[in-house]
Amino acid sequence: MTDERIIETPACVAEGAAWLAAREPRFATALAATGPLPLRRRRDGFAALLDAIVSQQLSVAAANTIWRRLKAAGLTGPRKIMWASDDELRACGLSRQKIRYARELAAARIDYRALREAPSEEVIERLVKVPGIGRWTAEIYAMFSLGRADVFAPADLALQESARVLFKLPARPRERDFRAMAEAWSPWRGVAARALWAYYRVAKDREGIR
Repeated sequence: MTDERIIETPACVAEGAAWLAAREPRFATALAATGPLPLRRRRDGFAALLDAIVSQQLSVAAANTIWRRLKAAGLTGPRKIMWASDDELRACGLSRQKIRYARELAAARIDYRALREAPSEEVIERLVKVPGIGRWTAEIYAMFSLGRADVFAPADLALQESARVLFKLPARPRERDFRAMAEAWSPWRGVAARALWAYYRVAKDREGIR
């Protein structure tokens, strides 16, 4: 069983935000602009991972549209995905590649209950074995569906752009550099991500994450 901190309530997020603001003045600046950060907890399981796959490399608006269509068609469960035709899935907006990824996820038979108890790095290692699930998708699942307080997603473009603006960087940080940069925000990297997404919304006037 993991002994990692789990974000369960808005109070958990507020605690992490206060910790970050006390140690990094630019987070204090961001939080003054954003106000209280959202909890961003979701249910775990198949639908949450499918949702993350749908969101890959799409705008929030486009991903929301596709997800609404999938829900309206009743195509958010593993059996329904396996039974649906390619035409049905394509009609919801899934590309050929994401149709394959959705079917791979349905066939993977992931033990979602076991993931709740596993250390975050083990969760990520298990998930990335499924075709279509990269590290970003696995990290998003660990952050939002499992509530892991110290997971970050340095490949996320909105996080990179938000950090560029907030920290006055000459360019968006590359994934490797951003991961190293975020080490200073442990054990609240998951809250740092929430703060940067919230700041992205303020700075760019659009959502960076669903």
